[in-house]
Amino acid sequence: MLKEFKAFALKGNVIDLAVAVIIGGAFGKIVSSLVNDVIMPAVGALLGGISFTDLKYVITPASGDIAEVAILYGSFIQAIVDFIIIAFCIFLFVKLLASRKKKEAEVPPAPPAPAPEVVLLEEIRDLLKTK
Repeated sequence: MLKEFKAFALKGNVIDLAVAVIIGGAFGKIVSSLVNDVIMPAVGALLGGISFTDLKYVITPASGDIAEVAILYGSFIQAIVDFIIIAFCIFLFVKLLASRKKKEAEVPPAPPAPAPEVVLLEEIRDLLKTK
């Protein structure tokens, strides 16, 4: 069972998937930072100085020791923008891979080598032409 697990874990597909997950997580953090620190403050400034992280709908205000209950729809808007950017980047990457595979498929295969009899007959023909 240990040998089977080792063979499975060391297959190229599993390692490629692990690398993709790690890079995807890092890419997600980069996109989240881009949205939270660059895009949303700029959009907020264009809309009159709104901070999207502060947008919320208060259901129950804070009272004494009881914390406020609110729907944080500003954070939800930021998460949607994160998703759209990541989805668009993945779409572009998949489209790039598909176009590369299409170009590889369009390259015609090399013509098969002629049979030895055909080569011999061509040599005889060429010799007869020279005489």
